[in-house]
Amino acid sequence: MQIEVLKSKIHRVTVTEADLNYVGSITIDEDLMDAVNLIENEKVQVLDMNNGERFETYVIKGRRNSGVICLNGPAARKVQVGDIVVIISYALMDFEEAKHFKPSIIFPENNKI
Repeated sequence: MQIEVLKSKIHRVTVTEADLNYVGSITIDEDLMDAVNLIENEKVQVLDMNNGERFETYVIKGRRNSGVICLNGPAARKVQVGDIVVIISYALMDFEEAKHFKPSIIFPENNKI
């Protein structure tokens, strides 16, 4: 049996940009991506602590050490610059493997590790 479990979590980062005129996605500082094992184009769930919005999109690499968290395209309407968000990805794995799996979770300060 396969189950879906938490794989990666960036807990409480600040939205630095919102670009409605972009095709769509979330741009994340590559340092933050590396810290939680996210890859470009990976599906993520974004939870906005300020307004309760929850939505899915995919990751685009942002400039390293920039602290960028930019919601692009339609997702830009779901956040405001300055909002605090949690970014989560999940993975499918065997039930027995999942019992011992440890997700990568970070708690950045000022969008930096």
